[in-house]
Amino acid sequence: MKPVVMTCGEPAGIGPEIAAQAWAALGRDIPLVWLGDPRHLPEGTPHEIITDAAQAGAVSKRALPVLAHPFAGNAVAGEPDPANAVGVIDVIARATDLVQSGEASAICTAPIHKKALKDGADFAYPGHTEYLAALAGQEDVVMMLASQQLRVVPATIHIALAEVPTALTPALLRRTIEITHHGLQQQFGIVSPRIAISGLNPHAGEGGAMGHEELNWINGLIDDMRSEGFTLAGPLPADTMFHAAARAKYDAAIAMYHDQALIPIKTLDFDKGVNVTLGLPFIRTSPDHGTAFDIAGKGIANPSSMIEAIRMAHRMATTSS
Repeated sequence: MKPVVMTCGEPAGIGPEIAAQAWAALGRDIPLVWLGDPRHLPEGTPHEIITDAAQAGAVSKRALPVLAHPFAGNAVAGEPDPANAVGVIDVIARATDLVQSGEASAICTAPIHKKALKDGADFAYPGHTEYLAALAGQEDVVMMLASQQLRVVPATIHIALAEVPTALTPALLRRTIEITHHGLQQQFGIVSPRIAISGLNPHAGEGGAMGHEELNWINGLIDDMRSEGFTLAGPLPADTMFHAAARAKYDAAIAMYHDQALIPIKTLDFDKGVNVTLGLPFIRTSPDHGTAFDIAGKGIANPSSMIEAIRMAHRMATTSS
């Protein structure tokens, strides 16, 4: 099995320490390689510099394999240095090259700090997902948040709530459903995915009393896609589709905007949620949290989400191979 490559993320955050902890938990069972500046790893982390990802499998059982990528600056916990921005961005691109060339099985990205990247390198993307899509030459990708209890996809992501009704178009929702359906089949091994779709408005519009998008086009789109062979439920009231009995009826849920999707999964499984990008020509996962500057370097960061992200990447790679 080719290794899962872990990107370093923002070196002043908790990324390097949770990567070291994830290797300690998983390195004997899953081949791993960390891509970053070894100076930024926590002091005392057992690691070995390698020159080829193919060396990771043997090394991972005894130490964290490191593909070294020199950065301009040191890492001071909790204090992002814009001088390191180019290094952070280049590591993501290098990891993408490794997985697209077949040298790695998947990418697991540590959190980045967008302001530091903007200040230090004029980073032009809203985040990891959009940058990875550009590197892969893909226009249409979706963000899935996944845990053992729930998989959920927001149709619109990092935009103001006031912009959602305009951004949410039939074409966007259709493509989100198609990509989610394909990802569940190819990367999760679900032959006939069942997908639940929320309404945009409270009570899914309640027959037009609380909004008209459901009546005007969402119902029709879902009916059309059912006739094409998709197994879809909805549009459903978002406030009743995430309890245990409801979740048992679908493999993934599509919500109409960011908080409608992320609140339930972060409530159900805050520490073990995983960010998965569907629609890329390779597997990418990430822990579902940020850089946590306030606790960086204190030895108290919880690696659970990083561990789950690596496990999921490995499972997905095994399923799709």
